[in-house]
This record gives sequence, structure tokens and C-alpha cells, in this order.
Amino acid sequence: MRIQEAQDGGNRTLSPSGRNGPSPEWAEMNSVDGEDTSAAVHGLSSTGAEAGLRRFGPNVVPEVHVPAWKALLSKFWAPVPWMLEATIPLELLLGKYTEAIVIAVLLVLNSTLSFVQERRASDALALLRRRLTVQARVLRDGHWRLLRAQDLVPGDIVHLRMGDIAPADIRILDGALLLDQSALTGESLPVDATAGASAYAGAVAKRGEATGVVTATGTRTYFGTTAELVQRAKTVTHIEAIIFTIVKYLVALDAVLVVILLGYALSEGLPLLDTLTFALILLVASIPVALPATFTLATALGAVELARKGVLVTRLSAIEEAAAMNVLCTDKTGTITENRLELAAARPHGTVTEPELLRLAAMACDEATQDPIDLAILTAAQARGASGDLPRRLEFIPFDPATKRSEARYEHSGGQLRVVKGSPQVIFPLTSEAAGAEEMVERLAAEGYRVLAVAAGGDGLELIGLIALEDPPREDSRALVTRLQELGVHVIMVTGDGIATARTIAARVGIGGDVCPREALQSMAVTVPACGVFAGVLPEDKYRLVQTLQRQGDIVGMTGDGVNDAPALKQAEVGVAVANATDVAKAAASVVLTNPGLQDTVAAIESSRRIYQRMLTYTLNKIIKTFEIAIFLSVGVITSGVFVVTPLLIVLLLFTNDFVTMSIATDRAEASAGPERWRIPVLMTTAGVLAALVLTLSFSVFFAGRDWLRLPLPQLQTLIFVMLVFTGQSNIYLVRERGHFWRSRPSNWLLLSSLLDIIVVSTLAISGVLMTAIPSSLVLGLLAAVLGFMVAADFVKVRLFSYFNLR
Repeated sequence: MRIQEAQDGGNRTLSPSGRNGPSPEWAEMNSVDGEDTSAAVHGLSSTGAEAGLRRFGPNVVPEVHVPAWKALLSKFWAPVPWMLEATIPLELLLGKYTEAIVIAVLLVLNSTLSFVQERRASDALALLRRRLTVQARVLRDGHWRLLRAQDLVPGDIVHLRMGDIAPADIRILDGALLLDQSALTGESLPVDATAGASAYAGAVAKRGEATGVVTATGTRTYFGTTAELVQRAKTVTHIEAIIFTIVKYLVALDAVLVVILLGYALSEGLPLLDTLTFALILLVASIPVALPATFTLATALGAVELARKGVLVTRLSAIEEAAAMNVLCTDKTGTITENRLELAAARPHGTVTEPELLRLAAMACDEATQDPIDLAILTAAQARGASGDLPRRLEFIPFDPATKRSEARYEHSGGQLRVVKGSPQVIFPLTSEAAGAEEMVERLAAEGYRVLAVAAGGDGLELIGLIALEDPPREDSRALVTRLQELGVHVIMVTGDGIATARTIAARVGIGGDVCPREALQSMAVTVPACGVFAGVLPEDKYRLVQTLQRQGDIVGMTGDGVNDAPALKQAEVGVAVANATDVAKAAASVVLTNPGLQDTVAAIESSRRIYQRMLTYTLNKIIKTFEIAIFLSVGVITSGVFVVTPLLIVLLLFTNDFVTMSIATDRAEASAGPERWRIPVLMTTAGVLAALVLTLSFSVFFAGRDWLRLPLPQLQTLIFVMLVFTGQSNIYLVRERGHFWRSRPSNWLLLSSLLDIIVVSTLAISGVLMTAIPSSLVLGLLAAVLGFMVAADFVKVRLFSYFNLR
């Protein structure tokens, strides 16, 4: 922080009475070991400050650091990793060391990918902590000195000047500041802070100079409270639960079939060891070991695709969650709006013209001050040709929060012209006549504008007119809101600005619903779609809103750019930090936009819905395949009294089906029209019906090979294995397209993997590698039968998907 000497050369002291002293409440709170800091005209003593440090602690936000090794190990401690970890000893028990190694590699790959992606996001709490590590000009022992901000304690006297960052929460005692607190509170306009007002930690002094008393430090500050909310916030992710639910269904089916199979083996006198080995391998083959890796691969590829479009994904699960997102809470300032002031309206008074009003308003401005209001007026005057050649300026008095006006004097017709602009409540009493202007001020303020009055004259001032300023919506905001609503996403605007401003902006960008104050969050059980806008909210209110929506079952997205948005960004399933966001907001978010505005949010949603379609294809295929393998092999043993496939061939299916079909992650897919939810019972029912059709083909091939072709058991087992591989590939193309499968072309990688799978398996079967050889004519005939079956089953599938509304 750049702190300069006070105006009196560094020996300035403060009056202990009147408006320059802390309130009695603060005096009581800040009494350190009996020392009344409110009366300490020389600031705290070193002894008192040390006692304050012991009582209040350092002025820092404690950093909760999770070691990298611990974060990595946590990726192995969840339901899906447990599933894979339980599979490995089963494989070792059966002597399948290669398969155990493959599953272990999958487990490590899946966990490492997730760990690396998430570690790319910087720690939000660490950034908050660094923001507080600044220098502050502090009055200690009667002398001004530069101290580390972390050594500040409540009761310290500090001095702020233009360009400084407030090192703690400070109550102004003397002087005036124009503070930019938009990153903290979400308010788009700078705020005036005079004696008695607060300057929050992290606020930037845009203009002025002031001395104040520290009222809160560390986690007790407005800034620190936000940091604690970030620490408390926990992103909700549903993908682990979805995968685990699918696995539970599949394992439950296998468990029932294994019990039946073991009972049959005992009753019929089949070799118990062989039956047990077969049952265990059947169980292993039915567990979708590649499912987590495929989800991770699909989302990682999606992250690469989004990165090319300027969307950086820091948490892979957010891509999946975005497909189901049905509510998007968006900050206003810097997100919906441009976070800059511009002229909204000019209302001349009396016979004055609008160009005259703008010209005189510009004469009461100075570009050198870099005041946002002055810059907005100067820009508007220049754009409308109202600036022109100005007379020689004799004097300029910048805007002062104490007087709430700026003033300039110019040479004019042998005399002087005085031009004043500022708060209407201040300017009106200075003018000779302002009839009707009060009503106009009320109308403009009701529309959410910041209103200034302009007066000019020689000896006396006359009202020239009113200037209305606004933080305008981005040009693309209305189109964006419309597109999100078309995608089935309900948009809620959340802002720290007042109700009038929020209502005006919401109407201009097409956000419907009531405009609700922050108090509504305390009592409302349902916020969608009753409230389309929440105004005057604090950081904890945004965080609470996200939690409320999540408890109602909504999948929530949150966009923002400031420190005040960080807790909600981290809590939401999809936290989106816009391009101009603070580092704290970007660290808390799961998606970071690099292009201005929110248009890329639409790309993220559409991309996530395409990924959902790919994973739906993979999941449906896996469920159908598991039903087919588990039921066919179990019932095959019971009906024929022999093992229809050898354990080796079952393990080989793991590679020829699960791993090859991971190429689905690259498939072409259309984005869903609306938010998508994983309806597991519907998926199980749909897959069950389609599996019944596949089982009909499977048993037909089995009985044709045994009773019609009279194949020996080893050849029959090879035939069944080839049939299971071919139907596994046909299932992919059967379910990848929700309409008829020939409507769209698969990706090159998917086609190539399927072709190689069929060629390799056919070659092994014909040549007799790892299995008993069968004639090539039999393989080709089986392939033709599977293709014919796929065409017939496709018509059933279309009706089935339509009935269950699988898009």
C-alpha cells in the first residue's frame, strides 16, 4: 500500500472529541488492557498494540493449506474408487495379475487427472491472505510510521490517500474519500466516505484523503468474513453419486444371479471351485471399471474443447454439472453491466437546451481527477459535440464528499462564470428557481439512475438541468439472457445495488420475476421463479441463496467478478468467474471466462450437454451389456449344465468391450434442448427392455450353435464370445442416436475403434488364438445376423426413448 505523509508533515494528531473520535461503543470494545484508545490522541502505544495482537490476533486471514499428497490421496477415498479398489484383490485372488494391473492403472489415471485439474486453480484463501499483506501508515506512540498491515489491531489510527487499499475495516474520523468497493460489495458506483462512514478492508481509495480508526481486523473484517465463507463453502458434486448408484444396481443384479448359480451348482453337483471362479469373474466383468475413467476422459476432452473457446475449467465435475444446471444466479456489476458510468439522460431546465446543459456540466469536470462521474460527463459531451472551445478556466474545485459538489470559475464576457454540479439536494438551495426539478429527480432516481444537478451563473446561480448516470448493461446481455432461457436455465440477478437500480437493469436485459430485498432470503422457502432479482445483498446472502436453491433440488450456477462473489462461486455446482474478475473470484470458481461478458457461458452449457449425451450412450451401452452378460451366462449354465464361456474369455471381454468403447467420449453429439438429469431408474428400465431383445438374439445364437450346427463346446464358447463382442459394438450404435441410428455419423475415433475391435476379435476367433478356432463363414454369418438385429431393434428403441423422453 502507498501511504504518504499526512498534510502536516507527519505530526498530525486528532481531536478526542466531536466527530473526530470513535464512538463510545468502539471505545469500549477497543479498550486494550484498560487503555482507552478513543482518547489516545497519539494513537496506540506499542504496549497497547502488543496487547491488542494477543487479544485479537494478527490482521490476516488464516490459510487452511491441504498438502498435495493428502489432496491426491483423497481422490482414492470415495465410493467409485472403493469399487475399483475392491476389484483389484478379486483379480489377484483369481490369479489375474494382468487384469489387476490394468484396473490399478485406471484407478491411478482417473484420480491423477482429477487431482491435476483441480490443483490448477489457485487457492482463494491464499489470495485473500496476500491481499491483506500490505503496508499501512499508522500512528503509534505519537508518531506516524509504516507498519505491516498484519500488525494492525482494533483501535489503531491509520491514514489513507488516493490509490491506497484499506488494510482493515476503518471508520473515518477526519477527511473524505471516494471509495471503490465494487469488488467487495457489488455496488457499481464509488461511494463517498466522510466522518463516521466505514472503509472496508480491500476497498480502493479513488480520490481524497482521510484518517480513521481500525474497527476490525483479520477474519472479523468484511473482507475476512468473505474469506471464511469461501473456506466454509463446499462444492456439491453429483457425478460420484450417479456412478455409484449405477454400480449398485448392476452389482445387486449380479449378486442375485451368483446366488442362484451357486445354488444350482450345489444341487446339480457341478465342480464348486470352477463355479466359484466363474461367479467371481462374472462379477468382476459386470463392474464398469472403465466408467469413472470414461467420465473423466470425456470431461477432460470437453475442457480442452472449451479452452479453445476461451473457457478455462478448473474443476472437471463442473462440466458434467453444467448439463443439469437449471438456475443461473448472476452478479450485476461487471457481469450483466459494464461496471462503468455513462450518461443515461440529460434533462435541461427552463429554456436551456441539452447541448448547453452538457457543455456546462463538462465545464464543472476535470479529466485530470479521473473521477468516474467527470469522465462519463466529458465522454458524453464530446460524443454529442457539446464540448467545443471552452473559455479560460480560472479555478477548479474537485468534488468533495463533504460539500457533495464540484465547482469551476471561467472568464466570461469581461466577468466570471461560475459552474457547479453535484447532489440535487445541495445544488437546488443555491439556485434562484428549481420548480418541477424535484419531481424529475424522483422519477430518474426511481429508474435507478444517479442524478446530479448543474447550475451556472455570475453573481447568482440558475439551475441548468439534471444529469442522470448509470452503469449500462452490456450490449450482449439481453441476447444472453434470452438464449439461457431458451436452454431452460432460469436466470436470477443478484446485486448489492438498490432495488430501483436492480429493477431497471433487470427489465432492460429481460430478467423477469419480482425484485426482492435481501430480507426475502430469510423467510422464503421457494425463490424460483418467485424472485427474478435480489437487491442489496451481502456476500453471505449470495452464499445463502445458492445453498437454498441446492436444498430445493436445483443445480445452481453462479457468475461473478468480485471478492464478494467468491463464497457463492465456490458453493455453486458451476461457479463462473468472468474475464475481469478478481483473482479471488477466479480461484473460487470452477469455470473462468477469458472473453468479456457471459456469452461463453452458453458454449459451456452446450458443450456439457453434448458430453452428457456421450456419457448417456456409454452408460446405456454398459447397462445393456451387463444385463446381457450376467443373465445370459448365468442362465446358460443353468439351462445347459456347462459354462458357455471360459473365464479367460470373460476377462477378454473387459478389454474388447469396456476399454474400446471409451472412444464414445470422442463421439459427435447434439446438445440437449434443456437441462439434463440422470434418471437412473428410467435408464435401468430402458436398458432392461433393450437387453431383453439382445438376450433373445444371444440365446438364439447359443441354441443354433449347440443344436443346429452341433458345435463342440470349445467352439461354441468361441462363438458365444464373438457374439458378445459383436452385440456389444452394435449396442453402441443402437443407443448413440436417440432417433434412428443412421441419422447421424459417428466420430472417426469411434468408427475406427469399432472396426479394429471387430477385425481383431474375428482374427483371433478364426486363427484360434486364446480360444478354439471357428470357420470364417461362421464369423461373417454372425456379423450379418447382428447387423440385421440392430436394424430391427432400432425401431423398438425409437419408441422406447420417445416414451421415456430420453433426448
